[in-house]
Amino acid sequence: MFKKIIDNSMAKSPWIYHINTGSCNGCDIELVSVITPRYDAERMGFKLTGTPRHADIVVVSGPVTSQSKERLVRTLAQVPEPRVIVSLGSCPRPCNVFKGSYSVEGPLDKFCEVDVSVAGCTPKPEAIIDGLALAAQILKEKRRQK
Repeated sequence: MFKKIIDNSMAKSPWIYHINTGSCNGCDIELVSVITPRYDAERMGFKLTGTPRHADIVVVSGPVTSQSKERLVRTLAQVPEPRVIVSLGSCPRPCNVFKGSYSVEGPLDKFCEVDVSVAGCTPKPEAIIDGLALAAQILKEKRRQK
């Protein structure tokens, strides 16, 4: 009985951990604006967490740089399964304008499986909310399979 109550409450309030792997901060600003009262993603249960150990969804922005690669791998290892990885913006997947740079180790696919990709440079808040809603659905499916 308690397990069912806990599972239902967890499905309705996924916690998000954000990690910047070398972005220009444009995506970071848009992600923060999604949480503010204007777009209010918290009404759908999304909440930012300060630690990867409490996260259900990990949002990654920026191309994976040499300096951030080890931190990314260490952080993702701390996130409990099942988890959903969201790439935010055009940089994590194809590395965008940073492709070919001496300091870029990306794309993100080399280091983890990406479940949802929110495209755009910078993505609009509405697109971010859609991506997070899709991530919540994927998380629900992963929990059901577990």
